[in-house]
Amino acid sequence: MSILTPSFPTQKPGHASFTVLAVAAAIALLYFGRIFFITLVIAAMITFILDPLVNMFMKMRLPRSVASFVVCSMSLLVVYLFGLGLYTQASKLIEELPAYSQRINDLADATAARVENVENATYRLIIPKRFQERDREIQQAQQAAQQQVTNSRKARRRSTEPPPPPPIQEVRIKPEPTPLVNYVYTYLSSFYNVLLMASFVPFLVYFMLSWRDHIGRGFVYLLNTADRQVAGRSWEGVGEMVRAFVIGNFILGLLLAVASAVCFSIFHLPYAVLIGLLSGFLSLVPYVGMPLAVIPPMLAALAIYYQPVIYVIIGLTVALLHLIALNLLYPKIVGAHVHLNPLVVTIALMFWGTLWGGIGLILAIPITAGIKAVCDNVESLQPYSKLLGN
Repeated sequence: MSILTPSFPTQKPGHASFTVLAVAAAIALLYFGRIFFITLVIAAMITFILDPLVNMFMKMRLPRSVASFVVCSMSLLVVYLFGLGLYTQASKLIEELPAYSQRINDLADATAARVENVENATYRLIIPKRFQERDREIQQAQQAAQQQVTNSRKARRRSTEPPPPPPIQEVRIKPEPTPLVNYVYTYLSSFYNVLLMASFVPFLVYFMLSWRDHIGRGFVYLLNTADRQVAGRSWEGVGEMVRAFVIGNFILGLLLAVASAVCFSIFHLPYAVLIGLLSGFLSLVPYVGMPLAVIPPMLAALAIYYQPVIYVIIGLTVALLHLIALNLLYPKIVGAHVHLNPLVVTIALMFWGTLWGGIGLILAIPITAGIKAVCDNVESLQPYSKLLGN
């Protein structure tokens, strides 16, 4: 009786080395060209979101270019009005920053004084004899120092005062003034590439929307006849996923912002609307959302509250809203369209956060979910889809 053992296809060493080198080159390219790729990813996500609006205007018999221009103009207007509202609230808050800083200093001094009193009381209670000896030593040292000062004064009166030394002429080295152009260049050099790439986002979104059909046809013609339908399904799957993810997160953040603003208004916190928006949308940051969401209301409470129990109540309120949103609302609004298991989400956050920093943490989930959407529609990649899915 012979035992049949399954045979697995073996991969040639040369092919495996080529695969490893290709993956390493792709990771290096993503790292060194991160500003370029981040700009493309953000523009593509905005394009997926605005594409249904373009199709809606095209149903009114508008050409795609005109519909794309109208949608982009409306989007920029909405962003401008939203930014103007935030700027108005933030400018008032900046005017009151000196009062906040003074309030924080007073609170810190009062806390330090209380800690010192508690420490002294505890020291007297635990080691009363040693505390008395320390006070006696300090008092004796002060008396000795005072006696030494008195003796030195008497000795100075008895002795003849020496002539004063000649005045020392101060040599001042005038620093070379820094030109304004160099200062501005030094300050903006680190932000130049970011600002440059960000300025391309509106144009990229417009051209992606207006030339969508042309680019789609050109890309399809590059593929075989059998792969064209797969490419079309993959494109639609990525678009649906991105729209569901971004719009779902926006709705969830808006609900959290409204609920937070209402709660902060009950506590009579200043600028409750601005603080509610910051706290609500900061709650959506993966893993560190809850600590970030607590910071704005805590800073706002420093201006009016002195009791520590108020800060505890505010922190518990933010934590409760965060837990309700992520455990009850997030799976229904966003999670139903992403289908990623928690391990993959954690690894994706680590990978893209290492490559692209903070913006990588925000884009990690939609990028990974987009890769899974492609794997869902490509038959040879469906095992990877099952590995990424839940």
